[in-house]
Amino acid sequence: MRVAVFALGGTISVSGRARGERLTGAEITSAVPGLDTLGVTLDVRDVHAVPSGSLTFAHVLDVVRDAARAVAEGADGVVVTQGTDTLEETAFIADLVWAHDAPFVLTGAMRQPSMAGADGPANVLAAVRVAVSREARGLGALVAFNDEVHAARWVRKSHSTSTATFVSPNAGPVGHVVEGRVRVLAPPPRRGILPDAFDAERLDAVRVALHTVTLDDDGAQLVGLDGTHQGLVVAGFGVGHVPASLVPVLGALAERIPVVLTSRTGGGAVLRHTYHQPGSETDLQERGLVNGGLLDPYKARVLLRLLLTAGADRDKVASAFAEHG
Repeated sequence: MRVAVFALGGTISVSGRARGERLTGAEITSAVPGLDTLGVTLDVRDVHAVPSGSLTFAHVLDVVRDAARAVAEGADGVVVTQGTDTLEETAFIADLVWAHDAPFVLTGAMRQPSMAGADGPANVLAAVRVAVSREARGLGALVAFNDEVHAARWVRKSHSTSTATFVSPNAGPVGHVVEGRVRVLAPPPRRGILPDAFDAERLDAVRVALHTVTLDDDGAQLVGLDGTHQGLVVAGFGVGHVPASLVPVLGALAERIPVVLTSRTGGGAVLRHTYHQPGSETDLQERGLVNGGLLDPYKARVLLRLLLTAGADRDKVASAFAEHG
């Protein structure tokens, strides 16, 4: 069995030596107890060694393409180590374009290697186990963390410091690593894969804003947004509501650019036809906003930016969100 390991950066790579010095992927994997007894050959590569907050869509797509080549050359699975701050978003980018049965597994750490109880080694060991597991094949991008396996579509970082930070509010983990065995209990259904033909220049040119609605929000920040951005994701209250005063602003924007409605709560779906007052989900949809379904605001922004980069119009955006949301 062979696994391609791509080491990016983040907490898992903090050396604790000179300030700013990072561990290489080989150093990270060599510090994992029991990894050398799995009978797995690791092809370790260092790429984009930056904190995850500095990663870009282009960086992630580059890694996915390199991973696809590794699979074409015989790798049975892929492991990506990176910082946790944006892992939920990078995992979803990968999931949307990963067209292979081979598992694509992301992991990282909440504690630096020099700290007591560093979790990086255990997470890497679990990720490699998932990457070579038959049960994980065909499930798209996965996150292995704290001996849990999460689907990229559902996973979220829920705590700033806890080693159990990654959760999937709407579905729970799809599997677990128990006594070295990967057990997938609830395999996620695969959605349509987006063609990976994203031009880097076009990707850089597409801007998608994210606006979180707050109490007494008058929408002043959104005025003129269509002149600088090609799309907008709105994180509304509860099931997809906004103040009545915000409705005309959002309706006007939806006439000019795709506007996707999501919930700021972190769990649950945007409703479609339960409420009807001004600022309700029904009202906003009638004004042209696209229902984001179960996707949280961050993943909705990922999907919308990729769709717009590919040249999707509003109808194609709505169709994609109906499928993925």
